[in-house]
Amino acid sequence: MDPVIIVGAGPVGLALSLALAAQGVPSVVLDEGTGKEEPRPARSVVLRADMAAMVERLGCTTLRDEGVRWIGWRGLRRRQEVRRITLDLGLGGTEEWSEDPDAPASPAAPLHIPQHALARGLRDAISRQKLIRLVTDSRLDTVEQDRDGVVAHTRGPEGTWWRGSHLVGCDGARSTVRKLLGIRFPGRTAVERHAVAALRTELPWPGEALLHRQPPWRGAAEEITARPLPDGVWRIDWLLPPRGDLVTPDALIARIRETLAGWCDGVTPPYELIDTGVHTLHHRLARRWRVDRVLLAGDAAHLLGAVGTQGLDEGLRDVDNLAWKLAHTWHHGGSDRLLDSYQSERRTAVATRLRAADQSLPVLRGGGGLRTYLPGAARGHDALLSDGHVGRGPLGAPPAYPHSPLASPHTEGQTPVGTPAGAPVEDVRVTAPDGTTVRLRDRLGQGRLLVLLVAPGTGVWDRRHWRTAGVMPRLEEAVRALPVKAEVLVTEAYPGAAAHAVLLVRPDGHLVASFSGVRPEELYAAADAARGGPASDEAPPEEAPEVSVSGDRTADMH
Repeated sequence: MDPVIIVGAGPVGLALSLALAAQGVPSVVLDEGTGKEEPRPARSVVLRADMAAMVERLGCTTLRDEGVRWIGWRGLRRRQEVRRITLDLGLGGTEEWSEDPDAPASPAAPLHIPQHALARGLRDAISRQKLIRLVTDSRLDTVEQDRDGVVAHTRGPEGTWWRGSHLVGCDGARSTVRKLLGIRFPGRTAVERHAVAALRTELPWPGEALLHRQPPWRGAAEEITARPLPDGVWRIDWLLPPRGDLVTPDALIARIRETLAGWCDGVTPPYELIDTGVHTLHHRLARRWRVDRVLLAGDAAHLLGAVGTQGLDEGLRDVDNLAWKLAHTWHHGGSDRLLDSYQSERRTAVATRLRAADQSLPVLRGGGGLRTYLPGAARGHDALLSDGHVGRGPLGAPPAYPHSPLASPHTEGQTPVGTPAGAPVEDVRVTAPDGTTVRLRDRLGQGRLLVLLVAPGTGVWDRRHWRTAGVMPRLEEAVRALPVKAEVLVTEAYPGAAAHAVLLVRPDGHLVASFSGVRPEELYAAADAARGGPASDEAPPEEAPEVSVSGDRTADMH
C-alpha cells in the first residue's frame, strides 16, 4: 500500500504525518523549504487546551518547554478593569470535573508558543518515526490521480515522481495543491491589521493575558492585546486602522513606550525588543476540501484569525478530524461517506466560525450603529471578545458536528448525557483495560472507537478482576462484535449520565451516541454509522511498510 503524500511542512502538515503514524499509516512529507525554522518570537500561536493535548500526544515536547499556559485573562476598557477570568491549568493534570452543577466552570487555559518552537518540536518527533519520510527542497508542480491512487511530481535538485494512496495539501494560503485542483478560495482580504512586537519586560499582570480596548492615552490603538510567553517575554499586538500608513520602526518604538508607560503608572519600564512584525488577517474559505483522493487542510482550506479566532488551532482540528478517517480508509478501504464527512464537518464548522467573526466585526470595531450605544452593549462586546480569546462562545468554543453524515440513527435505547451527540466529550478520568487510571483524552488519536461505561464505585474495584464484574462481560462481548476496533473504558461518573450509561466516542473525541445500558445491536449500528458504513474496497494489508529515511527512495515512482 502506498503512503499518504502530505504537501507542506508547516505545523499542520507535520502534525498530520505524526497523527497518521500513530495509527500505522506511512507518509511522505514534501517540504518546499530547507527544513530549518527561522526563530520569530513575534510569530506565535495560541492553542486551545484540547489541541495542545493532541499535539503533546503526537510527541511534541516543546509545548512544555517553550510554551506557557496563561493563569488568567484580564479585560480593560479605558482605565477600568471590566473582566477577569481565572483559567484552569489542570487539563490532563490535577483538576477534576465537579458533580456539582452549580460549581463555577473555569475555561481551560490556552497554550501560547512561538510557531517556530512548535514546528521544531514536531520535526523532532518525526525524527523518531520510521513511518514518516520528510523530503526538503521539493516543490510540487503536478498532481494526477486515478482509481487506485495519486501521482505527484516535484521540482528540486532532482525532479521526482511520487506515488501515494491519497494526497493532502497542507501548503498554506497560496496552496499549489488547491490551485492545481482549480478550487476557488473566496473571501475577504485584510480584515484586520496588527502591529506586533515580542519584548522582554515586566508587566503588572505576570502570567495573565490582557485585552485593553480604547486605552486612554493619546494616539493609542483602538485595541491592544498582551500575551505572555516563557522567560519574561510578551507578545503585544496593536490593532491598526484598516487603511493606515505603514508602520515605521520609529512609530512602533513610540507605540511600545507609550503602551508600557500607560500600563505602568506613566513610567516606561526597561524592556528588550526581540522581534517585530505586521500581521494582516484574511478571511477565506475554499469551495471544496476534497476532490477524490486529494484533500485540503489548514490554511490551504481556510483563513481566519480576526477578533480572537485562531487559524492554526483550526488547522490542527482539521488534522484531528481527518487523520483517523484517512487511517481507517488506508487500512480497511473505507466508504466515500467517511472521507466526505471530513469536508462536511470541518468546512461547516469553520464557516460557522467565520460567519460569527464577520457578523461581530462591524459591532466590535465601531460600525454597529444604535446597538453600540445600548445599555450593556460595551460589556457584551468585551465578553464576546474575551470568550473568543479564551476558547468559549461562538468565536472560540470547540466545534460540534451534530449534523454529520456519520451521525448515529436514533434508537429507543439512546439516552441524553451532558454532552450532545457530535460534541467533544469531557476529559474525565477513566480506567483502562490494563487497570490503570488515565484521562480520557490520553486514549484518543489511536484510530479506534472508545466505549465508555459509567459505573459508580469502580474506584474500589479489585483491578485484577474488574473486567469480569457487573455488565462488563456482556459489554466486552458486544464490543468485540463491532465492525471496527474499539476499546472499553470505565469511569466513575460523567456529566449528566446515569449509572450504567454507555457512551460511544470517535477517535477524535466527539460523541457518537449514548445508551442506557448495554445494547449490542444499537451499539453496532452506531459504530457502523461512525465508520461511514461498510467499506467499498477490499482491505489492504494490515502491516504498514516502513518509509525509508535514508537515501533509497522507497516511496518514489520511477
